[in-house]
Amino acid sequence: MITSPPRPLALVTGASRGIGAALARELARHGHDLVLAARSVEPMDALSDELRRAGAAATVIAADLSQPGAATRLAEDIARRGMAIDVLINNAGLGAAGRFDRIDAGRLDEILQVNIVALTGLTRLLLPGMIARGHGRIMLVASVAGFQPGPGMAAYYASKAFVLSLGEALAQELRGTGVSVTTLCPGATATRFFDVADANNSLMARLRRMMPADRVARLGYQGLAAGRRVVITGAMNRVAAFAGRYAPRRVILPVTDRLMSD
Repeated sequence: MITSPPRPLALVTGASRGIGAALARELARHGHDLVLAARSVEPMDALSDELRRAGAAATVIAADLSQPGAATRLAEDIARRGMAIDVLINNAGLGAAGRFDRIDAGRLDEILQVNIVALTGLTRLLLPGMIARGHGRIMLVASVAGFQPGPGMAAYYASKAFVLSLGEALAQELRGTGVSVTTLCPGATATRFFDVADANNSLMARLRRMMPADRVARLGYQGLAAGRRVVITGAMNRVAAFAGRYAPRRVILPVTDRLMSD
């Protein structure tokens, strides 16, 4: 009897909504089974039902990556279930708008825990298995914010600069291992990010020039499948990233400050 080869298994963090949910749909559409991880279980349950109807197996795991040790607990849960992750999508992320000294200290801790600590830890925990098997793909979701400092969301911008730097370095380190690392850098996206970050009154949010999450996911998946190191979604975002990296700070900082101000 001829049996079909097993479908690759992808873990998506922050999979309850937005870019994470869109990436899960995109992966399912391209033949992957899914492990969905986030704090909010109910929307992931609905998403898993949708993915199963589309022919993908989907497992939901509640994981609050803002808590210390959460990445280790998630990796251990996956191992206990006998699952081997072929594709890791480190999508979970948090932001908070406002002057640095006025942002709640607990919220800052959560931003750093989710955007940096959990992302780094989960990558470190799952990468050795991919290398041992000789294949794997990792996506780190950064932002065009990672190309410049961001007054008004200083910790968020800095965390995304960390993600971008880490992703580019890992992509170089892992040459020849069969594992690729792609850093996805979207710009403003039509998700609940600005609501959660309390940034709906910022000029950037009010401009409403936002890319749909499904388009971001489609471009991200294409870059992941091609093994591209960095994917910046959209021509204007590529211009913004170039300006953020190469324009003088005395020019770019006031512009960013204005975009993030009420």
